[in-house]
Amino acid sequence: MERDFGQLLDHQQGRSMLISRAALHGVTLIEQMVAIAILSIMFAIALPSFGDWIRNTRLRSMAESLRADLQMARAEAIRRNTTTRLQFVTSLDNSCALSASGVAWVVNAGAAQSPEGACSAETGAATAPFLIRKSPVVTSSGADLRLQASRSTLAFDSLGRQTASTAPATSVAIVTVGFSSRNNTCAAAGGSVRCLNVVVSPAGDSRICDPARTAATDPMRC
Repeated sequence: MERDFGQLLDHQQGRSMLISRAALHGVTLIEQMVAIAILSIMFAIALPSFGDWIRNTRLRSMAESLRADLQMARAEAIRRNTTTRLQFVTSLDNSCALSASGVAWVVNAGAAQSPEGACSAETGAATAPFLIRKSPVVTSSGADLRLQASRSTLAFDSLGRQTASTAPATSVAIVTVGFSSRNNTCAAAGGSVRCLNVVVSPAGDSRICDPARTAATDPMRC
């Protein structure tokens, strides 16, 4: 149709008319501002959800790392035919102390061997505290993510079961390690944080569970 319209005019006039009409199809400043406003609103809505996703992903990663190291400690006890311990500590340097709310954990050999004051020792060394594995620092006093265990020390015997230990003295019992947020509420209490527990049975096996999932048939139920 535009071609027919151009033929009714002389060549130069028709060409100028078509160029002018084509220019009207661009995006106006108002349209750009509306688009930016819509994108800003969408971003503001999505930002809290994205923050929750990042936090929940980190909590899941921490829980899976602990469970992997619990399995490793248990396997090492069987392989070495001796007692191994996984212990939560306040740091990974020589100022470390045992703490149920530690920022990291270490695995070492010996039923009575505490790593206190020697967490910077090399793993695999043939001297006390006989460290086998050191986790990365998973949280800190000022961080949002929090670790809280029912006790600081777990020990495994040569059959892979939990066993009693000394320094500190522990007995065989179900041990729960919770991963949560210092500044936000867990989903089990109506919040948006997917807090997780790692539960170790007296038999030595461990699993990850979600306190917010309560259905009797749910395998993630705590």
